[in-house]
Amino acid sequence: MEKETVRIENFSDAVFAIAITLLVLDLHAPDTNTVKNGIQLLNYLKSEWTTYLAFTLSFFSIFIMWVNHHKIFKQIYSRTTALMFANGLILFLVSAVSYPTALLARFFEGEASGIAVAIYTGIFVLINISYNLLWFIASNNKKLLRPGITNSAIQKIRKNYLYGLPTYIIAFAISFQFPAVALAISMLLLIFWAISSGKIKVTQE
Repeated sequence: MEKETVRIENFSDAVFAIAITLLVLDLHAPDTNTVKNGIQLLNYLKSEWTTYLAFTLSFFSIFIMWVNHHKIFKQIYSRTTALMFANGLILFLVSAVSYPTALLARFFEGEASGIAVAIYTGIFVLINISYNLLWFIASNNKKLLRPGITNSAIQKIRKNYLYGLPTYIIAFAISFQFPAVALAISMLLLIFWAISSGKIKVTQE
């Protein structure tokens, strides 16, 4: 059976690459007019810790999303219009991650930290829903999937993506009152997805 999703995967890879590159644009070197010596440079770098934190979180979030996207398309062999639009929704949201990242970097230490973290965690709620939607569309029509994949493997992947959704929603809900805790949950979810991505394997009948 010929794989029909090669162009989708290639286009998706390009969008992921651009999205992860856009994150670098928010990293700025200090002006030489304000930083004159090593102590001032160190103080500037310390003051920018939220920028580095936001960049790191978002970089590895997008990277792990790309890994999971690659793994899931190892299971998808054919395409429909609905599947292509579901994939497009993922790419739209991934390409938008740089904006919440910038908000997090600039407002995490201030009075607007709750809103900034809520926007940041909120976009990952939407991304998780979009991944669930993609697999729901693909798995509801077994003809779209890799020949020989078992029903148990389909269910395992479906449950794997559903597990993260409640946690993302909890992180979003508590962002307004406990932004630091919500961000810590986001970090733990990164570890969860990094581990769970290795569990998405091909199972033959």
